[in-house]
Amino acid sequence: MVRRQVCVEDEMVEDTMENTEEILKKKPKQDWTLTDLPGVGALTAEKLSLAGYDTFMSIAVTSPGEIVELTGLTEANARKIIQFARSALDMGFENAEDILAKRQLVEKISTGSKAFDDLMGGGIETGAITEIFSEFGGGKTQMAHILSIMVQKIKEEKEPYVVFIDTENTFRPERIVQLAKGAGLDPNYALKHIKVARAYNSDHQMLLAEKVEELIKKQNLNVKLVVVDSLTAHFRAEFIGRGTLAERQQKLNKHMHLLLKLADTYNLSVYVTNQVMAKPDQFFGDPTAAIGGHIVAHASTFRIYLRKGKKGSRVAKLIDSPNLAEGECSFYVTEEGLKDI
Repeated sequence: MVRRQVCVEDEMVEDTMENTEEILKKKPKQDWTLTDLPGVGALTAEKLSLAGYDTFMSIAVTSPGEIVELTGLTEANARKIIQFARSALDMGFENAEDILAKRQLVEKISTGSKAFDDLMGGGIETGAITEIFSEFGGGKTQMAHILSIMVQKIKEEKEPYVVFIDTENTFRPERIVQLAKGAGLDPNYALKHIKVARAYNSDHQMLLAEKVEELIKKQNLNVKLVVVDSLTAHFRAEFIGRGTLAERQQKLNKHMHLLLKLADTYNLSVYVTNQVMAKPDQFFGDPTAAIGGHIVAHASTFRIYLRKGKKGSRVAKLIDSPNLAEGECSFYVTEEGLKDI
């Protein structure tokens, strides 16, 4: 009976594939809805939408397992729905010159320090994840507050907003007021354009990241910066011992890929701070290493190591980038923001 039911469902999807293709050709892409997908009715479309899968693109880039879990459809049907979405969007290879043209849409968020901006090729990029790690007191959270102000100086048709996911109770509105005055912004304006949420565990942290899309779509906010301070604190506290390492890394990997998807889809910048650990078996060089291992390292577009310098200064070292050379710069963190040496 189960086999027969699956076959009947597959045949129904097959029958509607050709008809749906004809219908889509007559409709502009902006009018496409999930119910235009073969085998997706109003109830299934509602389940997908509630989970954040409300466009052809979101369906095209998901996995069959996700759709099966959310809707109860068979895996065969889920695969056909995904394949149809990909075919409709004509997803495939494109010329490098087309990608270069898209790169013109990338914006740079100034840090307030010319030396730091030069190190980063003009500032912190949108459409990417920038990870900064350091020991305590290195300046990670200071940078998070500073970027939350500097991004609001970007001139766009819609006012830029910041989403600040606070995992360690480090967000301070008083610091935002100081920095806003130093940057010549109205403190009240700056505070109103920062959405803050306190995450109490790793699941809550991941849920808040998922809700960023709701702010963009349902509240129509122009989110240009998502801050996660810190990325690994909850994961480090909840998964203890080598026996839980694989589970922790899988969960962290899923979280990082969601953040990367947000950055790429909405051309926003994701800034994450990371904790460090000391390698006791390293006798030469700096024994400091970032938490999260290769998972965080590979998922981050840019990696920056912050350390304390001479006379209260900070040194930022760019250790990984897809297009920039390794290098470092020095600056001071002041009440008004970053100051070049």
